[in-house]
Amino acid sequence: MSSPTRPEPTRTRRRWWPRILLGTAAVLASLVFGVTTASVEGSFGPHEARYDVTTDETITVDLGPLGTLQIDSPLPLALGAHITVQEIPSSFVQLDQATTLQALTGDLNSYAQFFSAPEATVRDVARALVIDAILRTLVALLVLVAGWFTVAALVGAARRDELAERVRPHERHLVVGGAIAVVVVLAASSGIESARRDDDAPAEAVFAGTPLEGARVTGRLGGVIDTYGSNVLDAYRENEAFYARADRAMATQWDITTDAVAAQDALLGGTDDSSVRAPQPDLVTLVVVSDLHCNVGMAPLITTLVKRSGASLVLDAGDTTINGTSVEQYCVSTFARAIPDGVDLVTSPGNHDSADTSAMYARAGAQVLGGEVLEVDGIRILGDRDPNETRLGQGTSAGARTAEEEGEDLAVTACDDEDGVDLLLVHTPWVGDATLDGGCAPAQVSGHLHRRTGPVQVGQGIRYGSSSSAGATLNEPTVGPLKGTAEMTVLHWDRSTRRVVDYQIVQVTPEATARVLWPQPWPTVVVPPTIIGSQLGAPSPV
Repeated sequence: MSSPTRPEPTRTRRRWWPRILLGTAAVLASLVFGVTTASVEGSFGPHEARYDVTTDETITVDLGPLGTLQIDSPLPLALGAHITVQEIPSSFVQLDQATTLQALTGDLNSYAQFFSAPEATVRDVARALVIDAILRTLVALLVLVAGWFTVAALVGAARRDELAERVRPHERHLVVGGAIAVVVVLAASSGIESARRDDDAPAEAVFAGTPLEGARVTGRLGGVIDTYGSNVLDAYRENEAFYARADRAMATQWDITTDAVAAQDALLGGTDDSSVRAPQPDLVTLVVVSDLHCNVGMAPLITTLVKRSGASLVLDAGDTTINGTSVEQYCVSTFARAIPDGVDLVTSPGNHDSADTSAMYARAGAQVLGGEVLEVDGIRILGDRDPNETRLGQGTSAGARTAEEEGEDLAVTACDDEDGVDLLLVHTPWVGDATLDGGCAPAQVSGHLHRRTGPVQVGQGIRYGSSSSAGATLNEPTVGPLKGTAEMTVLHWDRSTRRVVDYQIVQVTPEATARVLWPQPWPTVVVPPTIIGSQLGAPSPV
């Protein structure tokens, strides 16, 4: 007689959809929390500011006791932003009215220029907010996951099974309702609706026809805008018109000069050493700028010259900012983003720059020299940040090294480099003297003096000093329409000889006109007989 078959134990079927739904709800809730609580510190024109994401469909600029400026947000999903403009940094209030920094603290042109090129600030802040939102999302998700496993461990497996059996008939409703509740609660708890939309405030008529059209103003700010708003807009329009005219003039003059050079070369058959031929495959084209001092109005002209010349490399010889403060982030970001895609940007920080602004420049895409040889597009470039730091109103202070000590360090690096240094890029010209004297770099590019010097032989190399690409003049602001003639330089460098072939000056005048000078051959180094003799092993003459 066969024994009865035992029934197999009933296996509890795993329900995956509740787990998937709960996991999705946790991710969504964490994402909502992360996005709606994102907050970063940044710059807003010449001021420091805090940016907070809001959920009130409004961009609000909060100027404290002055009031607010509100405009409908272009962001999706009812997102907005609250920008709390903070006090002017203490380093600014120490400056006298004649200095360039007046442009950042009191001159209307500074605000006009900021709003004429706000893309750099918008991108920097957007990137920082995205990073902050991601970090907050991850933290929130980790907290939810950790909380889930903590509660599960405290309850125990047996109790969890018992509770699961009790709620199974209502599982669908509980899971869906709980997921919705978590999302709603977290979204509400993020609660950054500190900048309430003020639909009752009338739109300012002065903003008509500008990017701020439709903006609403509250508090004392309304009176300020009524009084000075037209002046600001006039400065904005003047600034835009000036650099647009200058850009067109420069492009036209470049084309005229280039055609004339090509015509001469065709006429002479390329045999005249005084003519400079158009870029060839073995030539690298470089654009040199220096002492921009936060004049972001020149950014479009840099873009135009790089494109027109076919440059693959831009050299910035320093003093990109005015006082090396964090609020000047929009300056370095604007210049970095003026460089077309595929073109490299290398800079040697000047005495008006700082470690902070150099780091910002690097994040925006610049390659910042720091005492080591950098190879870009086949050119081996050496440089370092300026040994001095000059702060307007505070004078100049020496860094860890003197100019002479930094010069010696650069000379040692250049002379010991097995592959050789092709170009020395420094801000202060005489910092490179030791390297040039030793014949360890054939060419140097620098700035600092706000006037063009050279190219002239120094030691066994050629030194070239770029004038200010912002038209910087003594006791005049560099922000706004040009006060002096701005200069940029185009260089051609030969891959086969590893030498600069020629240089060409591009000038933009305070009248928004341009001059593109005829290309000039780069000087050839003349080696003194005493050095030739010592290199051949012959005794030097007494």
